[in-house]
Amino acid sequence: MYGDANDQQSEMTAQDQLGVKLDYIAAGGNRHPSAADWAPGLLAFGAGNNIALWDPEDSRQNGISALLQGHSDHVNAVKIYDTPQTRCIISGGADKTIRIWTPANAGYPPYEQMQSLTQHQGSVNTISILPAHGLFISGAADGTVIVWDLSDAGAKLIQSISLKPRYLPLATAVALLGDGAIVLAVAGTSSSIQLFVRASGSAEFELQATLSGHEGWIRSLDFVRLRDGDLLLASSSQDKYVRLWRFHKGANAQNVVINGVADPSLAAVKISLSNKAHQVGGPNCKYGVTFEALLIGHEDWIYTARWAPQTSGSNSPTLLSASADNSLSIWSADEASGVWICGARLGEISAQKGSTTATGSTGGFWIGLWQPDGRAVASLGRTGSWRRWQHDEESDIWVQQVGIGGHIQEVQSLAWASDGSYLLTTSADQTTRLFAEWKRDDQQSWHEFSRPQIHGYDLNCIDSVSANRFISGADEKLLRVFNKPKAIDHLLSKLSGISATVDGDLADAANIPVLGLSNKAVAALADDEPSNGIVNGNTDEREVVDPSYVVHKSALDLDHPPLEDHLARHTLWPEHEKLYGHGYEISAVAASHDGSRVATACKASSIDHAVIRLYETKEWREVKPPLAAHTLTVTSLAFSGDDRYLLSVGRDRQWAMFQRDAEDVDHFKSFVSNPKGHARMILDCSWAPVGCGYAFATAGRDKVVRIWKLTDGEAECTTTIAATTPVTAVAFAPTASAQRVCLAAGSEDGSIQLSWLHAGTFQLEKTTSLPPALCPSGAVTRLQWRPRGGSSETSELLAAASDDGSVRIINVSE
Repeated sequence: MYGDANDQQSEMTAQDQLGVKLDYIAAGGNRHPSAADWAPGLLAFGAGNNIALWDPEDSRQNGISALLQGHSDHVNAVKIYDTPQTRCIISGGADKTIRIWTPANAGYPPYEQMQSLTQHQGSVNTISILPAHGLFISGAADGTVIVWDLSDAGAKLIQSISLKPRYLPLATAVALLGDGAIVLAVAGTSSSIQLFVRASGSAEFELQATLSGHEGWIRSLDFVRLRDGDLLLASSSQDKYVRLWRFHKGANAQNVVINGVADPSLAAVKISLSNKAHQVGGPNCKYGVTFEALLIGHEDWIYTARWAPQTSGSNSPTLLSASADNSLSIWSADEASGVWICGARLGEISAQKGSTTATGSTGGFWIGLWQPDGRAVASLGRTGSWRRWQHDEESDIWVQQVGIGGHIQEVQSLAWASDGSYLLTTSADQTTRLFAEWKRDDQQSWHEFSRPQIHGYDLNCIDSVSANRFISGADEKLLRVFNKPKAIDHLLSKLSGISATVDGDLADAANIPVLGLSNKAVAALADDEPSNGIVNGNTDEREVVDPSYVVHKSALDLDHPPLEDHLARHTLWPEHEKLYGHGYEISAVAASHDGSRVATACKASSIDHAVIRLYETKEWREVKPPLAAHTLTVTSLAFSGDDRYLLSVGRDRQWAMFQRDAEDVDHFKSFVSNPKGHARMILDCSWAPVGCGYAFATAGRDKVVRIWKLTDGEAECTTTIAATTPVTAVAFAPTASAQRVCLAAGSEDGSIQLSWLHAGTFQLEKTTSLPPALCPSGAVTRLQWRPRGGSSETSELLAAASDDGSVRIINVSE
């Protein structure tokens, strides 16, 4: 492992000389209660098969700093293991492995994999740590809990516990008892908690007690030590309750408290409230375990319950619970009565609950974490986005801060705005997202500024028609055209320095009507103006807008990028047009550079459906007849820089070129093709920049990129660039410099290669591969360079979309 890291570091140094660096990474978090941990200066969380590193306290707000690659399936559990000497990260995944990550000697990324543990036979779902004793514990879907010893030499298995009666562990917690004994709490797909104890001098944990009371699966366990030496164990369950259990030295039972109700008969809760005292501990130090309190207030499954850091040794601990009811609750015991009360509730208000996926519902909070100093909390929701709240000491209120987010499934495609002002991405998670720079003072950082399309189908392709319009294609067999609303135009102008739209009739905002499927343009209301179901100025009972989705003028009058609440509800773009005609899922779309026409294609297994349909963008009518050349799915389309030619490539291994009719500019006709362009299917194509003649690149599953030059009506292959894996994406840089043009190629294994070609002959001059740390861990689905848009910058920005769910913006300067 270390040898690989050193090789990577030397390669990274070479790339630094070329000026290659990551400007931005967007990736959504995994929906698993154990998939994140927060320590000073670092919040690590599972993002697909990767581990994302983020410092929420960084004033620059640069978001994710790195993605650690190694797991071959989703990361379910992450723990940051701190000792006085060093820090490491322990992760467990659906690939049945546990991986130990230690600080890298130098360079990027900051952590490298030291060890991979393969003893589990099922998906690893939980990890808990006890650094003071060099221990960590893992639980997996094979029904076992494994105790590990962790030292500088690595991790070593010291005990494997087979759970009986058999259930799958979803949560573990470990803490020190008196006299050197260690208690391990295990729970999961049963309604009870098992307590294992390893006495001082003993080699193994033994089952000593089973705590019953919950009526659903238990998703989270957490210990906290009180000032008097007692322990409190919090358990959160799918039965919508949090239970607290007290570990008291001796056998003194405590009174049961239900949300402040000492008499259980006064609480309308049909639940077992046995206060039987259990005995655990070593031979010389016994602890009585009793039921302490039942916390009632959540309306849905509770995924996590975490104690606040004990920074001052307080005997009044604070608990944070995160629930599928879209809320976080902060609980503490009243000093006078000892009654546990909810002192703060963060997240969604009840009027905004129950919304569907198509209208941007958050779908609950899966993870709740405390900042290491206890002054802030963070939560991960269904959309893969992190929210943060900072506690304001003066006003004693929790104020929401800017978070981060990203796609939670494969990113299928991306497109820069025609002027390069922002980046659009689209994904199998059925959302389209807009990323732009936030420029303030002497700092700038990339953020998600809008979620223009929240759909009910997987989205496959996208392209920018103009600076204020884009088109996307989905599995629903049609394409939709969207216009930028005034609210987003104003926000981008204010925070990103993008010129506001002067001309053009932009709608205020957009909404999805009740039971509707399309984003409708709506007028933004003043804060004191009631919502009355008016859409486009016409009252229509069939299109009454949910009051919780009415857009007020102040909703996006922000001095920072939108929070997740805004993104999910108030940043939709109004739908302008639907394009019909295809019989199967849309596979490719391309807009001409002048925005006058779009070309589309769908998945096809026969020549009848393997056609390219053209639409003009004034009336959005199809230009017939469709263009025929392919026999199987067209995988990519591209217009030449002057829109004179349309290039298509497909699974039938051929590329075809169509020329615009000189007399009827809306029509294209077959010009030239090569039925054997590659030995296997062609996956992408790209035109060379204007000024370099008519030349284009094609990328195929046969592991090569071919450069073709058009001369006198014939296309000749001038250069072949070999790769080690199938090439899935290719993109020419928008401009040529010093008689050279750069070509980026992305592969099925996630690698990205840059090739510099002579701008006239297109002969290969040099090739370099980006360091693996800068590249995705999954197949590259789309590459696109940022259009210059009049910029005088010397570096180029390359956007990369990947099957690993990440979006990357790579800064390249020669």
